[in-house]
Amino acid sequence: MAQYEFKPQVLHHTAQRARYGDSIERPYEDSEDRWDTIEVETPDRAEGRPLVVDLDGTLIASDLLIETAFSELGRRPHSLIGMLRALASGKAALKHRLAEPVDFDPRTLPYDPEVLALIRSARAQGRPVYLASASHEKLVSKVASHLGLFTGWFATNETTNLAGERKAAQLVEAFGEGGFDYVGNDAADLPVWEKADRVFAIRAPTRVRKQLSLKRSEVEHLSCSRPDWRTWARMLRVHQYAKNTLIFIPLLASHLFTVEAVAQALLAFVAFSLCASSIYILNDLVDLQDDRRHRSKCTRPLACGAIPLMHGVIAIPILFLGAVAIAATLSFGFLGVLLGYFALTTAYSFVLKRMMIVDVITLAGLYSVRVIGGAVATGIMVSEWLLAFCMMIFMSLALIKRYVELAARRDANLPDPTSRDYKNSDLEIVAALAAGAGFNAVTIFTLYISSDAVNELYTRPQILWLVGPLLMYWIARALMLASRRLMDDDPVVFAVKDKVSLMTVGATALLVLAAI
Repeated sequence: MAQYEFKPQVLHHTAQRARYGDSIERPYEDSEDRWDTIEVETPDRAEGRPLVVDLDGTLIASDLLIETAFSELGRRPHSLIGMLRALASGKAALKHRLAEPVDFDPRTLPYDPEVLALIRSARAQGRPVYLASASHEKLVSKVASHLGLFTGWFATNETTNLAGERKAAQLVEAFGEGGFDYVGNDAADLPVWEKADRVFAIRAPTRVRKQLSLKRSEVEHLSCSRPDWRTWARMLRVHQYAKNTLIFIPLLASHLFTVEAVAQALLAFVAFSLCASSIYILNDLVDLQDDRRHRSKCTRPLACGAIPLMHGVIAIPILFLGAVAIAATLSFGFLGVLLGYFALTTAYSFVLKRMMIVDVITLAGLYSVRVIGGAVATGIMVSEWLLAFCMMIFMSLALIKRYVELAARRDANLPDPTSRDYKNSDLEIVAALAAGAGFNAVTIFTLYISSDAVNELYTRPQILWLVGPLLMYWIARALMLASRRLMDDDPVVFAVKDKVSLMTVGATALLVLAAI
C-alpha cells in the first residue's frame, strides 16, 4: 500500500475506499479553494474498514506543538517573536515554523500501549491503519516511519491545519462517511467521531465524553491511567520543598522565635514553594527530550505522559500568581526578592544552565536567595558570614550534582551532554572544584566562630568548633558516595533521605543549642 500524504498542492494516495468510484474531485482547502483530482482505488472487501488513529493525546500521551514550542524557546528564547509572527498567520504557519526541532526523537515519545495494541490487532486482521494528526507532516512522518505500523498518514502542512472539521472532511473524502473507524481523545476530534463508523476514545475529558455521548450512542473508551495527587505532587516536586526551609535560617541564626516572625517565615516558605513549582514545571517542559533520555528523569510526569502537557502549561501561571499574591501580603520587599528569584530561575532554565560554571554559580545563588528572602520576610538583617557560607556550601552541592550527571553519562558510554556546556572528560576537575568549594565553606564557618560577632549570640561559642569536623565529614562523605555512584541526582534530596546526613544535621543542631 502506498503512503498517504497530505501535501500543500496535490493529494496523492492509493487508499482503499468503500463508497466512491475510481476518481473524484474535491476542493483543496486553502485560501484559493483550488480543485484537485485524487485517484482512489475501490477497496478489497476482505481487507476491512480502515482504522484511523489520532497522534497527540491518543497514540502518544503528549502534544507535539507544545513540545516543539518549548524546545525552540529553550534553545533560542528570542525566537518567541518569530513564533508570534507565525501564529498571526494561523496555527498551520506556526507548526511549520516549529517543524524541525533539533532534539526531536520519535523513539523517546510516550506511546500509549492500549492504542498500540488496537493498531496491532487491526493489522493482524488485515485492515489498513492510518495516522491522522494536526501536527506537522515532518514530525508525523518521523513517527510513522519509526513505528512502521501505518499504511499511510495525514498531517498538517504549511498552509492547512488538519484539525477538527478539516480533518473530518479529509477523512470523509478519502474513505467516505462511515467508511473508517477513528481513535481520538479531545474536543477537536468530535467532528471526526461524528463521521466515523466505530468510535474509540482515550483520555477524553469529562466534558468531551458528555458531548460525544450526545452525538454517538456507542463509544468504546480505551483504558488509561489517570493522574492522582501523588502524580501531581511529583510534577510539583513537593519533595524539593525541603530546599525552601533555608528561609528559616535567618530566624535560627538570629535566635528570633516570635509568633509573628515564625508566621511570616511560614508564608514566605509557601510563596517560595509555589513559585519554585511553577519553575520546575517550566523547566520540565523545556527539557522534555533530554529528560526522556535520562535514566531517572524519564519517569517525571510530563516526560512520561502521566500528566498532559497542557495541564502543566496551565499550572505555571496559577502557581506563580498564587506565590505573588502571598508575597504581596508580606511586604513589597519580599515580593521583589520573589520576583528576582523567578527571573533568575527562568534565565537559568532558558539560558544560564547551558553555560559552563555559570550554571552552578547560579544554582548556588538561587539557594542563597532563599536565605535572603527569609531575612526580608521577617525583617532580619542577614549576616555577610551567612551569605558567604551559603554560597560556598551550595556551590559545592551544585558541582556534586553536575559530577553525578557526568559520571552517569561516562558509565553508560553516552556522548557529551548537549544541554550542558560540559564534557565527560571534565569529571575529575568538577570533583576537585566541588571539594574546594565545600571546604571553603568550612573555612568561612571557622572564621565566623572566631569573630566578635558570634559572642553576641552565643554564651558558649567554643562548642561551635565541634561543628567544623561534622561539616568536613559530611562534605567528604558526599563526594565519596558520588564517586562510588551511590549519590542521588540531587544532593539536597539525597541529604533529606540519607540517615547519616540526617544524623549529622541533628548532631549539629544539638551543638548549636548547647552553645546558646
